Amino acid sequence: MLSFYVLAAAPVSPPSALAPSDMNVWSLALRSGGVVFFVLLLLVAFSLSSWAVIIWKFFDLRRAKRRSDEFHEAFWRAKRLDHLYAEAAEYEDSPLGQVFAAGYQEVEQVAKARSKGVEEEASVLTSELTGVEGVERALRRAANQEISKLERLLTFLATTASATPFIGLFGTVWGIMNSFHEIGARGSAGLAVVAPGISEALIATALGLAAAIPAVIAYNHYQNQVRTIANGIENFTADFLNLVGRHFMRM
Repeated sequence: MLSFYVLAAAPVSPPSALAPSDMNVWSLALRSGGVVFFVLLLLVAFSLSSWAVIIWKFFDLRRAKRRSDEFHEAFWRAKRLDHLYAEAAEYEDSPLGQVFAAGYQEVEQVAKARSKGVEEEASVLTSELTGVEGVERALRRAANQEISKLERLLTFLATTASATPFIGLFGTVWGIMNSFHEIGARGSAGLAVVAPGISEALIATALGLAAAIPAVIAYNHYQNQVRTIANGIENFTADFLNLVGRHFMRM
């Protein structure tokens, strides 16, 4: 009789309650439902991809900045632009080098057109103005292409920064809905019943923020670096146009 009262008084844990050793992030993530688990996988994929882009753009932009500075020094040291153009193959990874190559090719085309000779003075003036405008268009076109290369994959970081918090929030809402559904099915609102489902749901929000925060920081930092390189290209374009204009005036 005494043993019956002892068994009746012993607490019975709910079937879905987790042991304290199981209440960690990894076990909760693996125990999450289908939709929440898919959201977690999606957020992990976003996070790993954004970190790969962050590391790659770090080296890419640093190399572009260093090589552009080296070409800028070589440009002002060069005594002849044709010699510098012959060495332009060494600066394939320099945005300034590619802009210079495009501008110099246009200058050569204009010079070849003028070497054929134009008899009327008005036609000579028109040819000079057209030549300078053509060089400017070539420089602008090459500059836009190089800036587009530098901005490549930065939109992915912006997408990660803006989308992953909402994806995580969706997983959280879905997990909380499942928790309330379980409460209704069991007719019990004890903490042991609610805590695992709520914890699984909140992991999605935490993972979404963990993916978004590095992405937004890297995006802002890299955009500032691209803006700095773009300003350098713009200044170089103006200097090159001045040299070309003086060259045509001497001719």
